[in-house]
Amino acid sequence: MKRGAATREKILDIAKSAVLAKGFGATSIDEIIAEAGITKSGFFYHFRDKNELARALVSRFRDQVEGVLQITFGRARELTDDPLQGFLVGLKLFAELVAEDHRDGSGCIIASICYQERLFDREVTASIQEFSQSWSQRFHGYFSDIAMHYDLAPGVEIDDLADMLGCIIDGAIIMARVNKDHRYIERQILAYRVQVRMAFPTPRTVAPKRPVATQPPLAA
Repeated sequence: MKRGAATREKILDIAKSAVLAKGFGATSIDEIIAEAGITKSGFFYHFRDKNELARALVSRFRDQVEGVLQITFGRARELTDDPLQGFLVGLKLFAELVAEDHRDGSGCIIASICYQERLFDREVTASIQEFSQSWSQRFHGYFSDIAMHYDLAPGVEIDDLADMLGCIIDGAIIMARVNKDHRYIERQILAYRVQVRMAFPTPRTVAPKRPVATQPPLAA
């Protein structure tokens, strides 16, 4: 990694830790500069202001999450021809990864920024909205694939099921911090896993193939 790129990543790492610890409003550029060991001009070389820093944090977080989802659920899907079983395996692996990532009691960068939305410009808000929409679209795709092979339980909407996991994870992160137990996150995602299994109770029956028509025997 080139020196400039390494410095930029170092700034983002420091900013992320500070924002998760005390919020974006309480995190100053001066403290980031001091910890990074750079000058103000060095900071502003990479980021025009705090809004640009926020956009970079959201963008990096989005890339990291989408990479993890792609790898985790992609690997799980390769293990079986059954889309539901593949998704359930992927969800189990994902639960372990998220819990481990928050072992130190850290929060969610997206949630931290959303709590103080008034501090940011429209580009930051739009970036977070795009992340939320891409998350839901990804899971909607998984569930649409499953629904081609399994009946959907009455009253269950794929849109709601796709949105639910993000809500569960953010809520679980908060409760994990309150209870000082990172395993809370894994348990809640696994509870969601049970809900997904119940949402697709029975495999769709495959229609029998029609018999091949035969020509009647020729009259003698």
